[in-house]
Amino acid sequence: MLICFLNSLFNGRQVVKDVSYLNPEHVGDGYTDRKDIFDVYCEGENGEKFIVEMQNAYQAYFKDRSLFYSTFPIREQAPKGNDWDFKINHVYTVALLNFNMYEDAFDKEKTRHHVQLCNTATHKISYDKQEFIYVVLAKFNKTLGELETLYEKWLYALKNLYKLTQRPKELCDKVFDRLFEEAEIAKFTPQEMREYEASKMAYRDIKNCIDTAKQEGLAEGIELGRKICMAKGMEKGRVEQKANMRPTQKQHNDCWQWDFLPNRLPKLPSCLWKSLRI
Repeated sequence: MLICFLNSLFNGRQVVKDVSYLNPEHVGDGYTDRKDIFDVYCEGENGEKFIVEMQNAYQAYFKDRSLFYSTFPIREQAPKGNDWDFKINHVYTVALLNFNMYEDAFDKEKTRHHVQLCNTATHKISYDKQEFIYVVLAKFNKTLGELETLYEKWLYALKNLYKLTQRPKELCDKVFDRLFEEAEIAKFTPQEMREYEASKMAYRDIKNCIDTAKQEGLAEGIELGRKICMAKGMEKGRVEQKANMRPTQKQHNDCWQWDFLPNRLPKLPSCLWKSLRI
């Protein structure tokens, strides 16, 4: 889910193929420093860091907070006790805000605000390895019928998920399966949660038993099939052997004797020849 959301957010500018979840708890340099916990902290396949925060209540200094949070993944890239050339990987701070963020630098008509260090004279990006993306969900007011992109569907789902009584057809994309499943689980009472976990364990036990039985049955079936084929092959060989025998008259004792002609039989494994002789 996170990969899909991030890719819809970046819209091709940054392609996230895989992420590894990191410890969301961060402390300062000393044991007395306060501890900070991110909602989601993960790393991309190229070492880039992503902090994803969901903020429902208004905070006057939320920009300061997001800047402060972004320093943790920057500082942790410094190796301890080794030489370092100060090269760091990209750090993205993504904030999903359920309140209006009153900021003069932001376009008041937009819901998404992208912040980087730039040269104020040329308005060109001066440093591109630290980015802040603020998504003001409170200002996203599109209806289901107005949703056009996967990104807009994500915003609608994140903003309205808590009050949806059923899954709308506009959000039937497979990428939302897990989201709605988790949302249903989140509504469970403690008793319902226990029953859900018990049923899930029972299902896994039954499935494991069936899978094991299938594997054992497959092995037995292969062995039985091998024996049946072997028996049929031997029987067919006997029949063909008898069909290819011819009587010859011998001059002594006026008796009949059979000559076996193996060269007239079909080619069979050498291990079967002895069993086919009579």
